[in-house]
Amino acid sequence: MIQILDDLVARYPALECCRDQIRQATDILIESYSHDGKLLTAGNGGSAADAEHIVGEMMKTFRIQKTLPEGYAEALYATDPEMGNVLRNHLQGALPAIALDGHISLSTAYMNDCEPLLCFAQQVNGYGRPGDVLLGISTSGNSRNVLYAAVAAKARGMKVIGLTGGRDNRLEKFADVCIKAPATETYKIQELHLPIYHCICQMVEKYFFANH
Repeated sequence: MIQILDDLVARYPALECCRDQIRQATDILIESYSHDGKLLTAGNGGSAADAEHIVGEMMKTFRIQKTLPEGYAEALYATDPEMGNVLRNHLQGALPAIALDGHISLSTAYMNDCEPLLCFAQQVNGYGRPGDVLLGISTSGNSRNVLYAAVAAKARGMKVIGLTGGRDNRLEKFADVCIKAPATETYKIQELHLPIYHCICQMVEKYFFANH
């Protein structure tokens, strides 16, 4: 896994300052997934797109083939030989992840009926369990809906990873680790967020699937 991190820094030398935090975030995710945990992601605007992107990398093969859990292929075939054969030949393994921006009916109902800034926190309340991880993405680190989600996650016994820009921010207070991309303009921060989370996704995937 270190080679993946070394390659990131070689391609993006400015991210040398984030090396330790990227590794810590990876370790948090590995610990969670090792105990049947899941990842919840949250962000606004471009960061919402990043939250969805991360789920896409986790929930199917990214670079290393994600294999099905032991015995599942056989169970699929035993349940229905015809459809089970198609399923076992095409389904991929997955690392459970949910983007909290994607549930339009729930979010709009909650925002209309309750408190708009708590739409992510409500989902953390519903999905989150001790040992799960919230990845809060905010270029400023001060997005209030992400902060509320972080508080809800900590109260749930979850770990919190922050992915922010370079300035000091409020999300740091609640994050077990905060990866601060070394930039201050929104688009420049976002340009660095993508290689950071791609690196994390690769390292987690390699840990669980490299020897399968």
